Amino acid sequence: MSLTGRIFARWLQLAALATATSMLVYLAVQQVGRQTANDPQLQIARDAAISMAAGQRPAIIANGPVVDIGRSLSSWITVLDEKGTILSSSARLHGNARTVPLGVLDHARASGEERVTWQPEPGVRMATIVVHNRTGGFVVAGRSLEESEARTAAYGKLILAGWFATLIGLLVIVTATEALMPQRNYATA
Repeated sequence: MSLTGRIFARWLQLAALATATSMLVYLAVQQVGRQTANDPQLQIARDAAISMAAGQRPAIIANGPVVDIGRSLSSWITVLDEKGTILSSSARLHGNARTVPLGVLDHARASGEERVTWQPEPGVRMATIVVHNRTGGFVVAGRSLEESEARTAAYGKLILAGWFATLIGLLVIVTATEALMPQRNYATA
């Protein structure tokens, strides 16, 4: 095998390992960012469900400033009855109260709680928690994923740059070590 062939064969193996490692790092960063985006809504939804179970009125539970979910990064809350009808909401999209699809409510009803990325329209993505109240109804709390996704994209660019630099570094190292190693002749007589 020629020197170039040996260099390419060794580099390709190391490049595959570097690629897999970079992909795993990106996946971990993306998942950590997405999961931590749920934290504020989780507390809001669970606390509101406790208030709802204690008899607090939906208008009080979802009381707060109206949040335009198409533009704001603020958390919002919506209270639904058992059928999924909006009873009270601080969330608005184009001036209208909106809520998650009924299938999400079905999952929350079955498990008690559902965590979902809700996209009511293109470009509007929400980290959303739905809690089914034991006495009936649902509490939905959400917040825009805009900052979380922007941060993940920035990390992705850094990981991509690191991956590319690693590939170049590996090529330099493999070339140098192969050039310094004496060529072996494996041919048999």
